[in-house]
Amino acid sequence: MGLETALPVDGYLTTQLTRVVNWSRRSAVWPMPFATACCGIELMATASSRYDLSRFGAEVMRFSPRQADLLIVAGRVAVKMLPVLQRIYVQMTEPKWVISMGACASTGGVFDTYATVQGIDQFIPVDVYVPGCPPRPEMLIEGIMAIQRIIDEENIPRDPTTGKRLPLEIALNPTHEPRPQPVDVSVGAT
Repeated sequence: MGLETALPVDGYLTTQLTRVVNWSRRSAVWPMPFATACCGIELMATASSRYDLSRFGAEVMRFSPRQADLLIVAGRVAVKMLPVLQRIYVQMTEPKWVISMGACASTGGVFDTYATVQGIDQFIPVDVYVPGCPPRPEMLIEGIMAIQRIIDEENIPRDPTTGKRLPLEIALNPTHEPRPQPVDVSVGAT
């Protein structure tokens, strides 16, 4: 009725095993959200019916690190939260991927204080940086698609001495231009 009728009876289907494994990994990325601020709302919107993250095989949000292979850090990370984030990263399955979503997770954002981590890449390896404050759901989908392209190509960089996986450090470009201010803003006396 389907594929079976198109193939001959004594036919063979050959491919490389690595391509099948990469296709299955790419099509079943299971994200674990670590959402702490307004970026978490955009992450939730990405999974809603309007943006439909399930089209990309990443709709199964896992809240156990042992069942997830993509960590999405959305929002600011306090110094007290950092050991929890590192433990979650260590407990995730290999190969694992990390998306730093928003300005706060990537650089600390506007929170230049002693209690806020000024970029999670100082403590865990980050594969994709999604810019914005907060970034739109389309940007997060683009970040997940960037990881899927890397998985498809099996282009996982490794350290030659230790064999550990190196972070990809892909920075996405914004997909929109902000509108200009309705009035000119000036500082000082005129």
